Amino acid sequence: MALAPYVVVASDSFKGSASSAEVNQLIADGVRRACPGARVDAFPLADGGEGTLDALLASNAGTLQRTQVHGSLGQPVSARWGLLDDGATAVLEMAEAAGIGLSDLTPQHALEASTFGVGELLRAALDAGVRRIYVGLGGSATSDGGSGMARALGARLLDASSKEVPQGLSGLAQLARVDTSGLDPRLASVDVVGLTDVNNPLCGPRGAVHVYGPQKGIPREATNQADSWMAAYARALTVGIGRDVSQVPGAGAAGGLGAGLLAFCGARLVSGVDFVLHRSGMDQALAACDLAITGEGRMDAQSAFGKAPVGVARLAKRHGVPVVAVVGSRAQDLGTVYDAGIDLVLDAVPAPMTLEQCLAQVRTNVPLAAESAMRAFMLGRAE
Repeated sequence: MALAPYVVVASDSFKGSASSAEVNQLIADGVRRACPGARVDAFPLADGGEGTLDALLASNAGTLQRTQVHGSLGQPVSARWGLLDDGATAVLEMAEAAGIGLSDLTPQHALEASTFGVGELLRAALDAGVRRIYVGLGGSATSDGGSGMARALGARLLDASSKEVPQGLSGLAQLARVDTSGLDPRLASVDVVGLTDVNNPLCGPRGAVHVYGPQKGIPREATNQADSWMAAYARALTVGIGRDVSQVPGAGAAGGLGAGLLAFCGARLVSGVDFVLHRSGMDQALAACDLAITGEGRMDAQSAFGKAPVGVARLAKRHGVPVVAVVGSRAQDLGTVYDAGIDLVLDAVPAPMTLEQCLAQVRTNVPLAAESAMRAFMLGRAE
């Protein structure tokens, strides 16, 4: 008789319905329905967006902190961040201070939303004496290029009369120059790393405004003008810091916060999912397992470009491990996803239903899909 299979489960969150840890548990339940003797190890997963803080704290000893900051529209927000047990490393999620859940997604709010609170979180980490700060970039309500963050850290964004311009993307329309003389000097001795799931530049057709602005509330017919403000900001940054960061892959992440971290914090930008996978110890588990099951709320062609499930698949394929993705919904064409290493995609929708029904029934439907995944695996294993 064959040994009981060893299954590694590592799903991203199903946004709006279940966290990464919750989806992992639902998948594990389904696996055990099909194979009660299976050994299952679950790894919280994130790609720099929602869940990054929880995933890193789950796999690295540390403590959860809270700091009162200004939200994307200036409202008070109690934002979480992590201090790892080495005492020298902080983990932040920009969405804690300026996430899309803090905006009503109107055009006015989309143009005025600021990352000032993200800068306040960075200040809190600096006050704690850390030497390294990881910043998850994802799920933002903002498109201000990180200018609000820069203000909170001491930079000044000035108009032609040397007055501070208003907060948010619309304020950049008045920007004449960037003054970094008052920037917090502690940034020079801290390693700041931005964790991103996209490689978009700051501005242009693939930039932060054109690609992601409409989902934050910027009318599509207004994106050309808004992108021209971002381009002017890019030029002012280049003069202010002496180098052009606008075309660095990932500069457009989180509404251009990637560019802000590069320019004002001397940051590096890395793949969020690769970083989380590395820190979680999942590579060793995948080297020994028989099957990997990953997932996300919706899988489409864009999932092949930096998203968490494909990161799992790339790592699993190094060890010759088959990969199944359990998803809330899927696009018709997943050729790029299969080419990237996922072998089978199963959606957790057993019958026609509305989006609201899908969200409400995730705790029933995900285990059913995971059970099907496990039964398909065992069928292929049968002699």
